[in-house]
Amino acid sequence: MTRLTGKANLSEPPASANRAVILETQGLTRHFGKMTAVDGLSLSVKQGEVFGLLGPNGAGKSTVIKMLTTLLPVSAGKATLAGYDVTHQATAVRRVIGYVPQALSADGSLTGYENLLIFAKLYEIPASRRERCIREALAFMGLQDVAHRLVRTYSGGMIRKLEIAESIMHQPRILFLDEPTVGLDPIARTQVWTLVQELCAEYGTTIFLTTHFLEEADSLCNRVAIMQHGKEMITGAPTDLKAALGKSNATLDDVFIHYTGDQLASGVSYRETARTRRNAERLG
Repeated sequence: MTRLTGKANLSEPPASANRAVILETQGLTRHFGKMTAVDGLSLSVKQGEVFGLLGPNGAGKSTVIKMLTTLLPVSAGKATLAGYDVTHQATAVRRVIGYVPQALSADGSLTGYENLLIFAKLYEIPASRRERCIREALAFMGLQDVAHRLVRTYSGGMIRKLEIAESIMHQPRILFLDEPTVGLDPIARTQVWTLVQELCAEYGTTIFLTTHFLEEADSLCNRVAIMQHGKEMITGAPTDLKAALGKSNATLDDVFIHYTGDQLASGVSYRETARTRRNAERLG
């Protein structure tokens, strides 16, 4: 694992205009029986970009992420990540991605160190490198002082940082974050996003995220796509989307409401975090 030390310049997301496409979907579709959850979605994401997928509850955002991470089969269309097809090269896709789901993934009955050790084994990190990788991941996320505490004693922000640490141990080229700050207080949200920005700016990790915090997407994302009823409504840089409304002082909330007609509502103990994320997942 590459050394995760040092601080990046976090003043703004990295420019991505001249970077190669690393993620692309063409007519991506997912049916659940007679219901179409994702309907012909076509997107492209560039290497090193922070890309936000926005939409009201039930728009299909989490379903998109689950298809892209090979957790759900594609009903129709195509998706490629780092040149690998999610349907025909699923194993290769899993090797180049990291995934932090809405649902609680850390085991509260284990310590932070033990959780990371399990993930190191799952990612097939050689035994000779595991200890160093775990130490570096803990240090990068600022969790070294609580590494040997049970995760059930962690705050929501600490749990989320541990889950991000788990997802980056194998140096993924693309990191998927599904509602990464749901249930966190403002300070914890800021801490998580500082770390996410550092990953992107310093290591070139491509970030694909969903969020209900539009101010977060506005300040962090190079581009966003807004979904409604499984379809893409608009894609572009937040600045361009706001300017296109022709309204002074337009916000991303204004853009969102313009295209969906809905307004989002935004949630720290282990139990509280688990409950909040379970509720969010059911609505996703």
